[in-house]
Parts: sequence; C-alpha cells; structure tokens
Amino acid sequence: MVMTLLVVVISFAAPSLAGFFRGRALDSEARRLLSLTRQGQSRAASGGVPVILWVDPIQRTYGLEEDSSYTDKDTKAVEYTLDGSVNVEVGPAVTSNPLLGNLATTGKRGGLPQIRFQPDGGIDESSLETVRLLDREGASLWLALARSRLNYEIHNQDDQRQRATSRR
Repeated sequence: MVMTLLVVVISFAAPSLAGFFRGRALDSEARRLLSLTRQGQSRAASGGVPVILWVDPIQRTYGLEEDSSYTDKDTKAVEYTLDGSVNVEVGPAVTSNPLLGNLATTGKRGGLPQIRFQPDGGIDESSLETVRLLDREGASLWLALARSRLNYEIHNQDDQRQRATSRR
C-alpha cells in the first residue's frame, strides 16, 4: 500500500521537478556567462592587457582568455561547455567601424564572436551586444549590454522584448 502511494506521488511530482531542473540549467549558464564578463573586466583592468570572452555556438563552448596577440600563454584561461539542454545564439556587435577595423579578429580565437575588454576594463566597440541562451522548451535568457555600456546584464524574454521596442 505504501509503495503504491509513493509511486502515485512521484508520478505527479516528476514532471514539475524535470521542468525545475531544466530551468536551473538555463539560469546557471546565464549566471556563469555574466560572471565571466565581470571576471574579464577585472582581469583586463588589473593586468593591463585586453581580455576576450569568446563564444563558439557550433562547438557549444565559451571561455575567457587574454588576447593572444599580447601574451604567449594565458595560464588563467578558462573554457566551458554548455549544458546539454542549453543552446547559444549570438547577437550583432555593438558597432562596426570600418576605420578601426574589427579588433575582435585578433588572437587565436579571432574568427569567433567575442566580447573584448580593453586594458582599462571598458568594453570594446566591436564586442557582441547580446548573447542568447535557449533551453529545449523554448525559454531563453539574454546576456545583454547594459544601457550605460559599462557592463552586461541578464534579461528574460519580457525585458528583451521591451528593450527592442524602446529602441525603435
């Protein structure tokens, strides 16, 4: 009788628990990406060397490293693989200035979309404006450049829709 009762309770609770854990994976990836932006700004400012947060949507990886055109080897470089239930899409760069060229093409990961932190901790003009994380259920979170252009923030679907509407 007790076993039957446990099976019934678990069968009702399992779908909601699965949704909870899927949402946690999306939230966890967004927070880790946001944390890397903060770490990148801090490393760039303290080391006086540009730091790059790169995203590889095809390999489903992202990481943080010093610009390899300034240093031979970055011993503090990190690389992460996305959770199996999360995908990534990258948005456009903040600006594309033909006079400055595309500084994001420097370094060993030059062909990948990047957020580039200047030696003063500022965000380079060639950096991505948004990075979108999506789960299998269609929920998404954005890592988006703040209106002040001094850092990045996490936005949900409603926040991002409102930002897009206010830009028009």
